[in-house]
Amino acid sequence: MLEFLNNLDGLILLFLNSFHTDFMDDFMKLFTGRYIWIPFYLALFGGLIRSFGIRRALIYLAAVALAVVMSDQLCAGVLRPMFCRLRPSNPENPISQFIVIVDGYRGGRYGFPSCHGANSMALAMAMSVICRNRKITYVMMGWTALNCYTRLYLGVHYPGDILVGLLIGAVIGVSCGTVSYTHLRAHETRSN
Repeated sequence: MLEFLNNLDGLILLFLNSFHTDFMDDFMKLFTGRYIWIPFYLALFGGLIRSFGIRRALIYLAAVALAVVMSDQLCAGVLRPMFCRLRPSNPENPISQFIVIVDGYRGGRYGFPSCHGANSMALAMAMSVICRNRKITYVMMGWTALNCYTRLYLGVHYPGDILVGLLIGAVIGVSCGTVSYTHLRAHETRSN
């Protein structure tokens, strides 16, 4: 069964990794980067300040940051060394000869589970729980989906890596968002 799932994971990846153009190569490489998103993160924080005031926004920011750090550390620091699943783009992985590599970018050695998937979903779910606004949730889910697709497009993750990362991020993001939201609501109720 495990071999079947591994083979299916590889086939789906090869299909999703096969649609390359020069424009999309540049776009996906840019989109998957860390620093391109700083204005987006600042806009999210500005929205928190506008909606909740600076004090609550800082507490919510801390909860969101905690969710992202926890998901990142669990995936990169605990699970990847435990499972040691080579990235599809890693030259030591036999499937790498069939992967389209963009500008020599191969990522690190191991890719299970996906930190991009976990971190994106942790951020999205924490923001969704905190803001309780459908538009924000749709934007965050769209951002997460595109962020995860870049990893498949670039051949640095299998779909299974992404799915497990998304699940981890969802659990951690909902947990951190819920704890911060309910704590502040309870505090405000006691204060009034």
